[in-house]
Amino acid sequence: MYICAMFSARHGWWNEQERSDRAFVTALKHLVRANILAMQAILEVRHDAVFVQSESSEYYHASTPAAIHAAEVYNAQRFLSLDLNYGRRIDSEMYEFLMDNGLTREEYKFFIGHGLQHHCIMGNDYYATNEHRVEEDGSTRPSGEVFGYDAITRLYYDRYHLPVMHTETNLEQGPRGDEAVYWLWKQWANVMLVRNTGVPIVGFTWYSLTDQVDWDSALRESRGQVNPLGLYDLDRRIRPAGEAYRDLIRSWREVLPTRSVCLTVPLDIPKSWSPFETYAHRHHRSRAHEAADPDRQMMEHHQEERS
Repeated sequence: MYICAMFSARHGWWNEQERSDRAFVTALKHLVRANILAMQAILEVRHDAVFVQSESSEYYHASTPAAIHAAEVYNAQRFLSLDLNYGRRIDSEMYEFLMDNGLTREEYKFFIGHGLQHHCIMGNDYYATNEHRVEEDGSTRPSGEVFGYDAITRLYYDRYHLPVMHTETNLEQGPRGDEAVYWLWKQWANVMLVRNTGVPIVGFTWYSLTDQVDWDSALRESRGQVNPLGLYDLDRRIRPAGEAYRDLIRSWREVLPTRSVCLTVPLDIPKSWSPFETYAHRHHRSRAHEAADPDRQMMEHHQEERS
């Protein structure tokens, strides 16, 4: 959701090909709403459904002290897709940003009041391109891997307290032939570090099974360029990363099931939530406990910030 909104409405690459805050908010709210409506429709039929959102985990580094504020704004905006998707109350600065750029009070109430987060696993992607340097004028450029998956995932987990899955990563095989293998090992080491420090992480995925086409241009140009990113090439021949992935599964499969932090979801269910009360049941109940008025929430934010 975040990447689609960024690429479509901030960078001008996909779909709308816009470059403005209003376009970004418009794209974001429609993407998240579509995701929520899809979850609701599935839960009407399958009450025990669990959803894994695959969202990009990002971090923006200030290049200079003059860039700190711009970096802070980007770091707040990176959470907006999951804040809305998980019904988390928006902080005052981001609330104003959303309202100034087209989000309505009724839309905000919809996002805050749906209550579907306990059906979710927080899937987060990590690539070397997920970290950015921010300049004083607000422009950004790639920073490469600085903090890495472990540190950034902790920021997301501390915010949402949901089970985690590393849902996407890759690197080209490269001229030496072992670049992707080393990146795979590094990502798996980060997953183990996250898990061993108590974060309930339930899975890991290399993307994708086969090589990608035109990945290097973010799918903006149809050039037919094959990018060697898969576990297999397009002729289904296994790559070194595929062999390493296979060996990883073989060597860890007897260990992880007996040492998993999280074997079932939902996790840490609050007392107010019943495992027998699904979205479908709540949907047909009285709406006496709707989300609080956003204007009142904003006043509370300002009071908290002054205290």
